[in-house]
Parts: sequence; structure tokens; C-alpha cells
Amino acid sequence: MLRGGLVASETLPELDDGDIAGTLLLVGHAGSTLWPCFSDYLGRSPGPDPLDRWTRNVIEPVAHQFGCQALYPFEKPWWPFQRWISEIEGLRPSPLGILVHPEFGLWHGYRAALAFRQTLSVPERQNLPHPCDGCREKPCMSACPAGAISTDGFSIEPCRSYLASDEGSASCMLAGCSARNACPVGAEYRYVDPQLRFHMAAL
Repeated sequence: MLRGGLVASETLPELDDGDIAGTLLLVGHAGSTLWPCFSDYLGRSPGPDPLDRWTRNVIEPVAHQFGCQALYPFEKPWWPFQRWISEIEGLRPSPLGILVHPEFGLWHGYRAALAFRQTLSVPERQNLPHPCDGCREKPCMSACPAGAISTDGFSIEPCRSYLASDEGSASCMLAGCSARNACPVGAEYRYVDPQLRFHMAAL
């Protein structure tokens, strides 16, 4: 799904030929809309980094058709996707470090950007509210069995140690991150269980 566009910004990327792009469009997903297509690909194409490979397979023909350049968050050079997202939608991180959306909650992502030489008409920048600002209970923090989430942010080492334990294998590895599941925002967009297990295994 198209997640918004960016023009007249100092962060617009340089194209392969050295020119600065005139427009940047972000492409992503919300909920489990991509899972049926990707899981089918996953079953037919074993190997490393399957989600990244699938993303390229989907995006490259689109970029070729429209004469633009595809950029990805999972390869060098490390493009400033989070800054672009902040400029386009105004999203900020949750205590988990994941950008939280007022509708989709923590159940969304950005898979690619399309950089156009031309200056295109794009929707106005959104300044979406930050759901965490009005969340007093902060259930994501108390729900983490590894104590990996605090006001200082997310610490990956306690998380990974817990996931490698028998308890972690029987909880978060099967049903998804307990802290992520505890967030009430966008609960209807929660990933399906096989999708959650895929991401936990990748982590």
C-alpha cells in the first residue's frame, strides 16, 4: 500500500545518475494483507532473507514500469527511512522502538521507496497523533517477560536471551512478542500467528 509521498525536502535521495529525486513515495503494509502472497512465495523459494527477496520481486517491476528507482531499508546505503516516515506521517517510536501508528498501532511496516526524477503531486504531510502520549498504563512495558522495555527504550540482549529459553520458546516465539501484543492500539490489525512466528524467528 502507498504510505505517502515526499517532495521539496532536504532528505530526498540522490539517484544513481547523481541527480536528486523530485519525489519519493513510500510503500508498505498494514496488518496481514501481505502475508498470503508472501507465505506462498516463502513455501516456493527457500533461502536467506526471504522477505527482502520477495519485496524486490514485487517492487522492481513496478519501478521499471514507471521509470523510477527502488530503494530499500534492508540494504546499503542505509537510506533514512525513519526520517522520511516522520516527515510524511509524523510517526514517532513506541517504547518498543517500533513506529506506532494511531490506526494500525504496531502492526504495519515500510518495505520500499520509489524515487522519481519528476516532481509529482502527493498528499499533504500528515501530523498524526502519537498514541503513546495518552497511554497512562503503558502495558507494553509491564507485559515484557524479559524486562527488555523501559523508559530508556528497548534492549535487545535480554529479549534474545529470553527467546532462547524454554519459557520464551513456549510464549513469545509461538504467539509473538508479549509486549507488542499488549498494546491496545490497532489490535484489529494484529499479524496472524504464522506471520508473528516468522518475525520472531528472524529476530
